Amino acid sequence: MTRNEGTVDRVLRVIVGIVLLALVFVGPQTLWGLIGIVPLVTGLVGTCPIYSVLGLRTCRVRS
Repeated sequence: MTRNEGTVDRVLRVIVGIVLLALVFVGPQTLWGLIGIVPLVTGLVGTCPIYSVLGLRTCRVRS
């Protein structure tokens, strides 16, 4: 899988993922916070399947 996320996009995804996962343990404590796994994993891997389907790229260098 080719990388299609830029650095800023990846950092934002990781932060959003961590915040959403934190909702499972603090705050409203609902399982909806588990949705944070998706942006966390895509941010760590650097590839977003939705970006691939839509042909989007936020990464400058093709790798």
